[in-house]
Amino acid sequence: MTESQRLHEILDVARIVVSSLDLDETLQRILQITRDLVDVPAGSVALYNRSEHCMELHAAEGLSEEFAARKSWQIEKGCLTQTILDQDGLFVVEDTSQVSFFTNPLAVAEGIRSVIAVPLKMHDDTVGILYLNDFVPRSFSSEKLELLTIIASFASLSIVNARLYQKTKRLASTDGLTGLYNYRQFKLMLNQELLRAQRYGHPLSLIMFDIDNFKNFNDSYGHPCGDQILIQIAATLREIFRGADLVFRYGGEEFTVLLPQSSLEQSVSAAERTREQIAAMGIDWPEVQEQLRVTTSAGVATFPGDGNTSESLLDAVDMLLYRAKDEGKNCIFFNEKARKRVNS
Repeated sequence: MTESQRLHEILDVARIVVSSLDLDETLQRILQITRDLVDVPAGSVALYNRSEHCMELHAAEGLSEEFAARKSWQIEKGCLTQTILDQDGLFVVEDTSQVSFFTNPLAVAEGIRSVIAVPLKMHDDTVGILYLNDFVPRSFSSEKLELLTIIASFASLSIVNARLYQKTKRLASTDGLTGLYNYRQFKLMLNQELLRAQRYGHPLSLIMFDIDNFKNFNDSYGHPCGDQILIQIAATLREIFRGADLVFRYGGEEFTVLLPQSSLEQSVSAAERTREQIAAMGIDWPEVQEQLRVTTSAGVATFPGDGNTSESLLDAVDMLLYRAKDEGKNCIFFNEKARKRVNS
């Protein structure tokens, strides 16, 4: 490899650092470049989850579907990954049949016979591992291994940048207290889901919950108590609603849930289960001997019956919530049967 070619390879990776902030796209491109560099048929990139002490697969090429389907794996003592993490630098296995630590059943079954493992480090902190594999025993030139080490430093930087971007993006779209999507994200996703519902002719339901007498909790026990109530109700909403449903902190003591492809009947049932579970739970607070009891009121509206625009759907659910609050609280209002469901 000429000095010009060497510089070209390094610049290719440097471009990734500044051109892409999508983590998986970045890792896929790094894998492609490094596979071409050392001329191997397969490879993968896994990120290190320090808290769970496991590796999480983000990119794979030239490997079987079964191998690539394994999205994460625990790092066992004495295994290849632990051996790599224990080393301070690039790790090469020219023949996996000659080492004791190459024992992973999936990797053995895959027929991997040689490995280059490149720890991806940032400030001496391992953020991931780049694996380059061949299915025959082989050696690798010192020139290309040196170049891989240089490329790894750029790859590590790109991973850190992409993760920072993801974190910033997540913070911009979530509520800092509850971790739920925020009002700004609600408005965006309501419009998106409504367009999808209109295009495919599916129903879309909207539930708006409001904590009853929330001001009294703040006045009696202080805002930290109110915050704890908000956190626990947010956790209950996450637990109850299915993966396809979208839960938001709308503002103050109000929460909204978007339920794609959910009929009014299904959504009312989900809202009722939520209301019952919140009413049944107790919240511990140091200033009171007994647990605090919290109730919620809710309105449920569905596209297209209650509105065919985001504004009309919001107006409808807001009006239904107002009726629930005005007529006793701890209940749910919806239009279809023109009646409320009240806690018995």
